[in-house]
Amino acid sequence: MIKKVETILAEVKDNELKRIAEKVINHERITKDDGLLLFQRGSLSFLGSLANHVRERMHGNKTYFNRNFHIEPTNVCVFTCKFCSYSRLYAHKEEGWELTTEQMMDIVRKYDGKPVTEVHIVGGVHPKLTVHFFADLLKKIKAHRPDLHIKGFTAVELEYMFRKAKMTIEEGMSYLKEAGLDSLPGGGAEIFAPEIREQIAGDKVDADGWLAIHAAAHRLGMHSNATMLYGHIENYEHRIDHMDRLRSLQDETKGFNTFIPLKFRNHDNEMSHVPESTIIEDLRLYAIARLYMDNFPHIKAYWPMLGRQNAQLTLSFGVNDIDGTIDDTTKIYSMAGAEEQNPTMTTAQLVTLIKQANRQPIERGTLYNEIRDYSEIDLKEIEANPLLN
Repeated sequence: MIKKVETILAEVKDNELKRIAEKVINHERITKDDGLLLFQRGSLSFLGSLANHVRERMHGNKTYFNRNFHIEPTNVCVFTCKFCSYSRLYAHKEEGWELTTEQMMDIVRKYDGKPVTEVHIVGGVHPKLTVHFFADLLKKIKAHRPDLHIKGFTAVELEYMFRKAKMTIEEGMSYLKEAGLDSLPGGGAEIFAPEIREQIAGDKVDADGWLAIHAAAHRLGMHSNATMLYGHIENYEHRIDHMDRLRSLQDETKGFNTFIPLKFRNHDNEMSHVPESTIIEDLRLYAIARLYMDNFPHIKAYWPMLGRQNAQLTLSFGVNDIDGTIDDTTKIYSMAGAEEQNPTMTTAQLVTLIKQANRQPIERGTLYNEIRDYSEIDLKEIEANPLLN
């Protein structure tokens, strides 16, 4: 059970931890050294209490989710990330899949009449799926369903598209925005530290390139998310460095919505020998993320990666967003050994999961506009009403 922060403050014997806690309580920014010390010496109960204090100060009991679906255009990829269980090299493209525009539009049409608010488009980096191919797809989706928010393409995909089209980042982002792209997901960030990035994903866009693409999107008035792949060969310093670079860009642009820590999974990839982090370490990471990322409005737990029950636990460790209903076509994490091999939940299931954690379930849009408060809606009413479920 998470203790009140006043109780923890009275009980903590470590003066350095107490100093950091007092800074957090007094709305003061913690430093990189403070963040490192939290990783090194902060107990689960101490970190959880402090992160929950911040979470409730910012959001009360509200826990957000959205109704979304995913399109994964291809898992054929020119890059060779060692942690990836999903992609297939272009030289062996017959082992993967590649959807046509019409096949992707069929996925969109499958949700006609259903109250989804977002389509999330990410996949491998296929050399023949160009920025013009995807601009055409975006236009077709918007023509078919103008109200659907399109969140699409990691910075890794975008950097390759723009480079191949001989576009600057600004030209490429403007072009896709004009075609209908509304916001960016946070994927492809992995770990920014070059000595680690070189070992696990050395051939794709580096930290500066990733940050530059998100900064350009923010300058155009677009929002984006940010991720961090943790629990592999990085250390605590690398995690803090990663979060600090994101926090610094957020100070400048204020364009990030959400920070999403992503747990490394070791199934069927070149890093299968690396043990996965424990749930205790996962919860400590989420809590420290909430304390360090003080200018990020939201911290999200991606439930298909963690599993439903573990994601539920994070709601007491700084997390206030549990992602969305998604659907059963999401393969990126299930192929890596994620807890949820068929990642789909009905709205009723998501609402129940949130309520079981004594939180208030709020359906949101992609940009965190509140659509519906489910806290007072009976479960049977949700299940019986297609517009609610």
